[in-house]
Amino acid sequence: MIKKYNVKKELQYIVVFVAVIFFAFVPLFGSTAIITMSTTIMMYIVMAASWNMFSGPTGYISLASGAFVGLGFYASGFMSNHYPLPVLMLFGGLVSFALAALMGSITLRLRGVYFTIFTFCLVELVKAIMTWYEIMVVRKRGLSVRNFGSDTAFYAMLVMVAIALIVVIVVKRTRFGMALTGIGESEDAASHIGIGTTRTKVFGFAISAFFMGTVGAVRATMLNFIDPGSAFNMMFSFLPVLMCVFGGMKTFLGPIIGAIVFASLQYNLVMKMPQIYMIIFGGIMILAILFMPTGIVGVYERIRNSLKDRNSIRKEVADDANA
Repeated sequence: MIKKYNVKKELQYIVVFVAVIFFAFVPLFGSTAIITMSTTIMMYIVMAASWNMFSGPTGYISLASGAFVGLGFYASGFMSNHYPLPVLMLFGGLVSFALAALMGSITLRLRGVYFTIFTFCLVELVKAIMTWYEIMVVRKRGLSVRNFGSDTAFYAMLVMVAIALIVVIVVKRTRFGMALTGIGESEDAASHIGIGTTRTKVFGFAISAFFMGTVGAVRATMLNFIDPGSAFNMMFSFLPVLMCVFGGMKTFLGPIIGAIVFASLQYNLVMKMPQIYMIIFGGIMILAILFMPTGIVGVYERIRNSLKDRNSIRKEVADDANA
């Protein structure tokens, strides 16, 4: 039984990475609009997968993603005229990693809603500091960002998707990943058996933030101009959570499915119904939480198990009849 489960897991990984490889050919036949939408989808996949890597097993719901993505934005804003895109991505990731490590060492001693509230406030705090810096120090609102081209942004995001998914798989299979899961199941018990819970949580939180910063750096180059409002957008904090809930938390495919569905939906609604797209967005999310609490992957698992049980009952009935 365990072997069968592992084979299915391996098959999921193979299918996803084959899809990533085929995705690399999109710029060869896709229009600029398709390339832009594909790049946005990949950004959300990285955000959802990295968020779920930490918050999924631990149960610590972070709303700080907007702060880390925003730092990535400003890494591009400050340095895009002097350095290539990979350097901007690395710098944005490291700055986000450092902030997450600093804030995590202070706040990850909090639990439950207290941690969530603090991370929500962190986005507004960093946004306010950056706004003050621009108004009082630089005396200029916003920054121009060098555009490296849609194809460059696309392939940069594609590389980050591959790296993020590999890291997620590796983390799940290591003692570090098991420690994160142990913290989610019972933090006190994990601490009693010798797991450094605070250290583990801080490192997991910081790794998640690193990926947020890298994709933020790429995203900024697609906008040409950024300011604190566009960089530290609260939607970047809520969307990873919603995508993981919609797709299915604590699963490998859930965040990927949720990110693809939500990014595609957001893109089309913004283009066709910009005035009411948030209302539709919110309505879909409420319905998903009410009727799909375990996400799309959970619904699929329930249907599959139900069909399997039904077939097994039919087989038993047939065997009894033949006997």
